[in-house]
Amino acid sequence: MKQMVEKQGVNENLKRQDQMRWVRLMNNVKAGAEEIVMREIIYV
Repeated sequence: MKQMVEKQGVNENLKRQDQMRWVRLMNNVKAGAEEIVMREIIYV
């Protein structure tokens, strides 16, 4: 998940500047990580 966060450009600076955008991006990363887990572990 850390790699996904870095790829999206999500960091503490963004969190300070634009909290709503930070939350939106973190939710996207979380959803993407959950999708990978579902695909790789559960559906295999």
